[in-house]
Amino acid sequence: MAAQKGRDLLLKIDTNGLGSFATVAGLRTKRLAFNSQAVDITDADSAGRWRELLAGAGVQRASLSGSGIFKDAASDGSIRSRFFSAEIVDWQLAIPDFGTVEGPFQITALEYSGNHDGEVTFEIALESAGAVSFAAAS
Repeated sequence: MAAQKGRDLLLKIDTNGLGSFATVAGLRTKRLAFNSQAVDITDADSAGRWRELLAGAGVQRASLSGSGIFKDAASDGSIRSRFFSAEIVDWQLAIPDFGTVEGPFQITALEYSGNHDGEVTFEIALESAGAVSFAAAS
């Protein structure tokens, strides 16, 4: 696979609960991380005392984060209201030539900052709140 443009990595939010996704405006950086908790089942009979893990067990999670600028009041308001209500909604991350990750996420951090001679920026962090799906690019 050839190198991809970072700007083509799009974070989208379900605006009406019916699968109508809109791109979160002004994101300059985006990050997706998958994690899986291991379940250690090592005991005195483990071969050579090497650690053994239980396949298919543990908790899986996905984390999304991004930073940038708000380009309009609608996207700012949409994100801010969902943060303060601790609402869980579907989000989507489109990864060019790879696929789409989609599922319920909750905003766990929302930060605003700015310099006296620059624009207001924000950082957002989301944690999965249920099963996350992946659809490969066609």
